[in-house]
Amino acid sequence: MITLFFSPGACSLATHIALIEAGLDYRLSRVNLAENQQNSPEFKTLNPKGRVPALAVAEGTLSENPAILLYIAQMAPAKKLAPLDNPFRLAQMQAFNSFLASTVHVAHAHGRRASRWADEPTSIEDMKRKVPATMRDSFRLIEDGMLAGPFVLGEDFSVADIYLFVMESWLKGDGVDIAEFPRVADHYARMSARPAVIKALADEAAA
Repeated sequence: MITLFFSPGACSLATHIALIEAGLDYRLSRVNLAENQQNSPEFKTLNPKGRVPALAVAEGTLSENPAILLYIAQMAPAKKLAPLDNPFRLAQMQAFNSFLASTVHVAHAHGRRASRWADEPTSIEDMKRKVPATMRDSFRLIEDGMLAGPFVLGEDFSVADIYLFVMESWLKGDGVDIAEFPRVADHYARMSARPAVIKALADEAAA
């Protein structure tokens, strides 16, 4: 049985949605970040990084959304959650997911986890003030040149759309109006209506 270690509101939501889209059997294990459970010895045995998501499978534990999302797509090839038969398009998908992980998520984290990068209160506050600008810059790139539309890869839905949805859901809390980006807003509305998204959000709210 696959076990997803998650926290509501975190990027682990992408893994959760992907598991539902893939039709894979899994169970949820909530990690309470407010109580610092991610740094408990038990959890760090699974994921020494002390982060969610962590996906425990028969062979071991996986971390990092780009890797986990591709793994899920590979485990359910009939669902066509990634262009597994086209190396170039698969690389495009991974490039997009890497941008979300390395740039967009980091920009968002400066508002909530600034102490990872600085100790001085003035430096931390400066990073927090910068979040709306850096998130806006990132989504301007997505809006103008990275979202082929209606999905990330054009007509084909993929796990990249799931990952993007999670980042889109953070914009309001980061002080950015999604309406500034009409194509992104349309994507977010379309994703919000998917049954897998609705189920994942409901399950996490009840967990």
